Amino acid sequence: MRAAAGTDWRERLRYFEAKQSQMVETIREFVEIESPSDHKVAADRMGMFLAEKFRTLGGTARFHHAERYGDNLQINFSGNNYAKPVLLLGHFDTVYPLGTLETMLCGLAGDRLHGPGVLDMKSGIALMLYAIEGLRSWHKELPRPVTVFLVSDEEVGSRSSRKITEALARDSDAVLVLEAGARRAVKTARKGVGEYSLKVRGVAAHAGLDPGKGHSAILELARQVAAVSKLNDLRKGLSVNVGLIQGGTRTNVIAAQASAGIDVRIKSARQAATMDRRIRSLKTFDKRCQLEITGGINRMPMERTAGVAALYGKAQEIAKEIGWKLEEAAVGGGSDGNFTAGIGIPTLDGMGGVGEGAHAVHEHILISELPRRALLLAGMIENA
Repeated sequence: MRAAAGTDWRERLRYFEAKQSQMVETIREFVEIESPSDHKVAADRMGMFLAEKFRTLGGTARFHHAERYGDNLQINFSGNNYAKPVLLLGHFDTVYPLGTLETMLCGLAGDRLHGPGVLDMKSGIALMLYAIEGLRSWHKELPRPVTVFLVSDEEVGSRSSRKITEALARDSDAVLVLEAGARRAVKTARKGVGEYSLKVRGVAAHAGLDPGKGHSAILELARQVAAVSKLNDLRKGLSVNVGLIQGGTRTNVIAAQASAGIDVRIKSARQAATMDRRIRSLKTFDKRCQLEITGGINRMPMERTAGVAALYGKAQEIAKEIGWKLEEAAVGGGSDGNFTAGIGIPTLDGMGGVGEGAHAVHEHILISELPRRALLLAGMIENA
């Protein structure tokens, strides 16, 4: 069935094209308010600024207090029916430390807007604002209730926000995630993410005087790392990376302690269960050493369910109305969309800005993509 039959989608696109310069200035405003995950004062400053922006559109804002990170921001918009809301999900924290703007300037270069957090994901927040503004200009009131939830700790695991995200998703018909989009595509699947720590306790000894009395935690850990690496199966989309390793005190001491940090990516709930079981079943090679395993799967995969496919189909119909062939992408990185899809709520991800360089010095968005992205979001709010 065609989405919103009778709607003049090309006229709506022209509306957003006329707003393009204004959108760029709004995004620049957001980028120039630094909001690192680990700086509560700065993150709260960003949250307060965003709350006021959404209030000007008629939203009712409230904050969910967090001790360590910024307070999480919820904005509710009423609609002209009693349907469940659609949840617009995003985050305003960034990976960049306070002061990054001194060396990584926010600026224009042709069709690109550069800056820390511009792609991941302050442009996505701006798209929420302009999509809602557009809908309010076309209707006396929003065609349905909308909940916006912007979290302050997504880049560090969503520790303070996850339960709220899942609760809001359960009360919604669908979730649209404004993380960065792939060019001409939205995201219908994401790998799940696991984080594990291996800690080995060995027996210290003098490397020269008593080498036979020592049991090296580093040697044991090296064997564990080799065993874990064998769990990789890239053909099946399963990857394991030992990204951190520490151990020992001096070269002439047989190490008593060593540790490793492991990142796991899985495509399905079945893979998640299998990988978790295999890691937890690791045993020591040297029986005089002790092995402690902590961590687990913290983001289940966002799988391409029937509900996700249905949302993608609606998005395709909207895109088709303006001559845009919308593709779909499956990616290895996780987002808070993993949480909402993991509890069975239809979720469409990658609805945000388009560009490259997330978390890197060349992070940027493509300005010319903003009008189509705003149109797609507005249409999905109506039709999800």
